[in-house]
Amino acid sequence: MNYLKKMKVQQEHLMTLLALLFTLVMVVSAQVSAAESAKKVLMVVSGYGQQQGEVAPGYEFDEFTKAYGVFKENGISVDIASPKGGKVEADKYDANKPFNAKVLADKAIMAKLANTLATPELDAKDYDGIFIVGGKGAMFDLPKDKALQTIIAEVYQQQGAVAAVCHGPAALVDVKLSDGSYLVADKKVNSFTNDEEKLFGKKWLSKFEFMLEDKLAERGAKFQSSDIMLSHVAVDGRLITGQNPTSTVGVATALVERLGIPPVAKAQDKEEKTLAQVAKFLAADMAQGKAVIKHLADNQDEYHMPLVGTYGFYYQKTAETDRHFENALSLMQVAKKAVNNPALDMQIAKTQQKLGQKKAAKTTLNQLLATKPDYKPALDMLKTL
Repeated sequence: MNYLKKMKVQQEHLMTLLALLFTLVMVVSAQVSAAESAKKVLMVVSGYGQQQGEVAPGYEFDEFTKAYGVFKENGISVDIASPKGGKVEADKYDANKPFNAKVLADKAIMAKLANTLATPELDAKDYDGIFIVGGKGAMFDLPKDKALQTIIAEVYQQQGAVAAVCHGPAALVDVKLSDGSYLVADKKVNSFTNDEEKLFGKKWLSKFEFMLEDKLAERGAKFQSSDIMLSHVAVDGRLITGQNPTSTVGVATALVERLGIPPVAKAQDKEEKTLAQVAKFLAADMAQGKAVIKHLADNQDEYHMPLVGTYGFYYQKTAETDRHFENALSLMQVAKKAVNNPALDMQIAKTQQKLGQKKAAKTTLNQLLATKPDYKPALDMLKTL
């Protein structure tokens, strides 16, 4: 009996010991996991937004908020820097967009935006990665910031990741590594393209010292891109670049992955979802393309249809082949009712004329004139058909 009692006590001691050991393992694992996920990213924005009282281009707030949202959701802490530090100005943006409204309500990050760190004061050892936000202002001050060039090179050479989106890659054009080579040399890179610049950057284009696509290629980058304003993310090891604002979430997510963190799944917003359908359509063969257009037509409430029409309007301006013009026409036509704008109707008619569809062009113009009988552009074009 004493023997059984002794065995029972020993068993209880063993179970207690095992429980303590299990708890210790769990605590250590949690500490290791926390240490592994405690990553820090430096977000860089242009400080060019206000110059001597004159309005000047700044950084893109949409790009900042979308990228910051990805970092926050994945437990990554963020500092914000600009060449001179202090308050920075964003270009005009819609404060009511959900991703913007969420960040505007975040007092901690807005306080950092109101008092950014100056790049000369930064220490590369504090950061696991860098994310450079775009906006036209990035073309003016970021390429000239020697301190920024230094910290980008140091973060990269300490095995950190460097990411930039839209005009953000302007900060990379003069970054050299310790061996004297350009950071972007022989690497897959993209940025806002020449075509996008000519279509959407006319206001400041004449003041740029260089075209970003051309300068990156001049530095030896293997420049790649997709159609205008569609998401394109170039990943070459620890260098990640994105073509335009639509690429922001993709670039930020790729940076998260590069930091060794499995990214939290993120639902596309309506604009992203719409442009993904446009990209799917442009990459499809004729039969698949018709299916995409039908899907858009049948599910218009799910998509930003005016964006589809606007995309077709601008895509037509870059068209070089009949297939390009046909694609532009399909996008404009499926969104015609949602856009309800005579400028789009005229572009549809002109594209139909370009493709030799004279009867269809007349129909489009007559439909327009049924609602706007005195619309001179339509009357004038109709006389030529």
